[in-house]
Amino acid sequence: MAVDLAPAAPGTAGSPILVADIGGTNARFGLIDGRVVRDTRVLRCADYASIEDAATAYLAAVGLAAAGSPGRPRRGAFAVAGPVTGDTIAMTNLVWQFSVSRVRDALGLEGLVVINDFTAVALSVPRLADEDRRQIGDGAPQAGAVVAVLGPGSGLGVSGLVPGANGRWTALSGEGGHVTMAPTSDRESAVLGQLRKSFEHVSAERVLSGPGLVNLYGALSTLDGRGPAALTPAQVADNALSGSDPHCVEAVEMFCAMLGTVAGNLALTLGARGGVYVAGGIVPKLGTLFTHSRFRMHFMEKGRMRDFLAPVPTYVVTHELPAFLGLAEAAGTE
Repeated sequence: MAVDLAPAAPGTAGSPILVADIGGTNARFGLIDGRVVRDTRVLRCADYASIEDAATAYLAAVGLAAAGSPGRPRRGAFAVAGPVTGDTIAMTNLVWQFSVSRVRDALGLEGLVVINDFTAVALSVPRLADEDRRQIGDGAPQAGAVVAVLGPGSGLGVSGLVPGANGRWTALSGEGGHVTMAPTSDRESAVLGQLRKSFEHVSAERVLSGPGLVNLYGALSTLDGRGPAALTPAQVADNALSGSDPHCVEAVEMFCAMLGTVAGNLALTLGARGGVYVAGGIVPKLGTLFTHSRFRMHFMEKGRMRDFLAPVPTYVVTHELPAFLGLAEAAGTE
């Protein structure tokens, strides 16, 4: 699959740039070649002992295993699900821990940029076309205003974009997915109380992620005196979409509502009049169920701040590889 990039990232002439979006479950690799991301592959993280093993396997799969082979990348840009504070990276939901300089040398790269995965997603927002996003509810973006980005997947990523001079944007790098989850109803309070029996801290990520969706289903089932089945996040979502299990339906409905609560909190914190973008692997698959959920209602239900949030648009990112668009920018700003 090839993804067109516009404008081209600086410094990509001559050889492609190796890019990777590495989450808790999958590692997505590709090559940025001029204006195009090509040769994309998805590898299961659990199948590899380290990030360099996965990257080496990818290069072999696309015929670039030999050092010095024609077309082998000389630079790389990786997005990882976890904090990036120095040379040593420890991923939040994966056992991989690595040194950026060691991986750079192991792969024979001249340079390697590593950024948080949702920093990369945030950097993609100015590159998204209209067909790469779906608006939920009303509102219109304010030109040149701060943008908020969040998205549930293996964890909950949170970032934002701050406008600067000459049309440039600065992406925030933080760990907002680990803020404390606040309830907005008695039922949500009961669920969070049930989860506190298992977790010392019930963060937003404990309910707004793939594992979080299972946590919600399990807590709701237990509260109603029913032993939860051993379901995967995909099975919970599928059962909700088909309407075959009422606790799965309620879990997904509560997931959407709680995501609206957290998205509204983020918009207030950042003053995100430029819009709020929901990315990640879960929400786009919910389709019209998410569109007609309580997400937007909970997003705006902030008491005296309702009028502040009502004009703020909310979008679902439908582009398959938004982090790669952001890495195209990061690769040119090393």
